[in-house]
Amino acid sequence: MRGEGPDLATLLRSWRARLRPEDVGLPFGADSRRTPGLRREEVGWLAGISPDYVQRLEQGRAHPSADILRALARALQVSKAEFELACRVAGHAAEFDGMVPQLIGPSVQRMLSRLADVPVAVFDAAWTLLEHNDLWVALHGETRSRPGRSTNLVWRAFHDDPGRVRHPTMPDHKASLVADLRDVASRYPRDRQLAGMIGELRRTSTEFARLWEGSAVAHHGSERKTIDHPQVGPIELDCDVLSVHGADLRIIVFTAAPGSEAADQIRQLTTLDIPETASSGTAA
Repeated sequence: MRGEGPDLATLLRSWRARLRPEDVGLPFGADSRRTPGLRREEVGWLAGISPDYVQRLEQGRAHPSADILRALARALQVSKAEFELACRVAGHAAEFDGMVPQLIGPSVQRMLSRLADVPVAVFDAAWTLLEHNDLWVALHGETRSRPGRSTNLVWRAFHDDPGRVRHPTMPDHKASLVADLRDVASRYPRDRQLAGMIGELRRTSTEFARLWEGSAVAHHGSERKTIDHPQVGPIELDCDVLSVHGADLRIIVFTAAPGSEAADQIRQLTTLDIPETASSGTAA
């Protein structure tokens, strides 16, 4: 039986109450907190929605779209079972059936907060940015606030938007992304957003269309890359792509050999001022 607004409201309030700012890497201070858990403005900041809308959701006066529900689930670090419950209550269960997973579990969130000395970001299987740590922002100068598909690495690669990353061989990089995306599309044939992005790329990029019509299926993996940083200068780093089994997420980590010039440059990044709004962006 489908639940109504107040049921979802109760879930959202309870999930907000169990989190602390330090659990999600928020820059907000913990002084003078009157109630346990996150504040509504903190949830809104994490999910990319207004505090007023969070309040209306918690009061049962608004019904979230599927995209907002997914953003709230990530912000509140809910489990897969909790997310499925929220989908059923909100009437969105069918919309998420067969879609590329974007839920980041608590263990991955903890990893992001604890690996503070290396740039780390989490992407979904189709290479859309979901989350990152502060050092990722310092290295790439990007945030999650980029609109729509512009946080997707494949979209950016074929729209001449590689960010600060200099790839060893750009044609090979693009070919590996397309081959990998073809495999993802075969696993999630019912994902309308993924199909829409692929269709748009085929219409707007002759290079993508040519590669898409090929037969290669591969996985985009690790390689050495150069980041052209405007303050620190070129930084040569190892870029490794890790997989989260069961969640179908990609974790991109940039590292440098101990004692190397690049390691010193990474340490310099920690002294840079990072805008508060970018605390939790991108091209790899």
